[in-house]
Amino acid sequence: MKVSSRLLTAAVVAVLAGSTGAASAATEIQWWHAMGGVNGERVNKIANDFNATQSDYKIVPVYKGNYTETMTAAIAAFRAKKQPHIVQVFEVGTATMMAAKGAVYPVEQMMIDAGEPFDKSVYLPAVISYYQTPQGKLLSMPFNSSTPVLWYNKDAFAKAGISSPPETWPQVKTASDKLLAAGYKCGFSFGWQSWVMIENFSAWHNISLGTKENGFAGIDTTFTFNNGAVKKHLSNLASWTKDKTFVYGGRRGDSLPLFTNGECAMWLNSSAYYGGIKKQAKFAFGQAMLPYYPKIARKPQNSIIGGATLWVLKGHPADDYKGVAKFMTYLSSPEVQAWWHQETGYVPITTPAYELSKKQGFYDRNPGTDTAIKQLSLNTPTPNSRGLRFGNFVQIRDILNEEMEAIWNGSKGAGQAMDDAASRGNKLLRKFERANK
Repeated sequence: MKVSSRLLTAAVVAVLAGSTGAASAATEIQWWHAMGGVNGERVNKIANDFNATQSDYKIVPVYKGNYTETMTAAIAAFRAKKQPHIVQVFEVGTATMMAAKGAVYPVEQMMIDAGEPFDKSVYLPAVISYYQTPQGKLLSMPFNSSTPVLWYNKDAFAKAGISSPPETWPQVKTASDKLLAAGYKCGFSFGWQSWVMIENFSAWHNISLGTKENGFAGIDTTFTFNNGAVKKHLSNLASWTKDKTFVYGGRRGDSLPLFTNGECAMWLNSSAYYGGIKKQAKFAFGQAMLPYYPKIARKPQNSIIGGATLWVLKGHPADDYKGVAKFMTYLSSPEVQAWWHQETGYVPITTPAYELSKKQGFYDRNPGTDTAIKQLSLNTPTPNSRGLRFGNFVQIRDILNEEMEAIWNGSKGAGQAMDDAASRGNKLLRKFERANK
């Protein structure tokens, strides 16, 4: 009897322990993202740090490949009813996500439903406006936002006798001539060419990319990037390939080594390359605002963001979204955003994070690292410089890449290439419009 009693007692204790363990197990929140390498490690740190603050929820970050692969995987997973709670989607996927009927849980509504305090006014206008409905409701949570800047090699500039970074495109040409004369292999290169040389070039000069406010006012839009200003600029770039003023180095960030190994003394690409350049460059470097053409615009307007936001997908238990909401609050906190900004070069998405970075002396220690923020907030965004919201734009960017490469290799003139890109792109816009009527 005593032995049986002891066994029964042990069994009850085991059951109770098991029940307690089950009750206290943290609810897992799946976060699919596109951050590889060092940034992937930083994403893991954010998740782990949040998990350490409480025991009810566990954020599980999962790398799913590049931006296109991650968005495609999430859409496929939703159809199979195996979707994550959160997915990171790049800015040009916004229209596609908005069209995914029944899949998206608008983040502002999710925060309200979860009872989580949420103040939209703290977010930088140039960041948040890209992801709002016409009524001002926030669709997804800004996370990694950047904008292109002019990176320059300070040592090379000193050697070539250039006192300050160029502010205009004619000055870029003059600086490049001096750099080539000083023995450098090229003046400048750039990456993400559609984003930098068409999308941001247009916003910077307050020129439309398409009708209907670049797609924000309706999906029945038509491209207008095949205008005289863009064609003239791309034609100039093509002519500059002949003397190595400009050297093309690839579609994404493939041209980074041209800058970090000292071949090209200027590079136009995302502010988010700060961490990589700081690690790789063996020379003093700086950031400056994008150049402009005084004959096109009296002064620059504002640049537009790239990067990605976090979209919440429907189909999970209501309690899960309380955990998602708490994580969004943590992610947007000044401390987390200031750290992320200072480590990566992405802009802080809130004013308190920007102010905290200033208070911590980050910009004093690293002059120029607030260039992206100044560019984005240079002027109040116009319908031409708020951003873009075109359907199928992931595929349309591929078209733009193909046509721009045809310009660089001399198989097409800039005028023909941009007209062809607009024609091909408009067909995809109509396809998107038909699918979403």
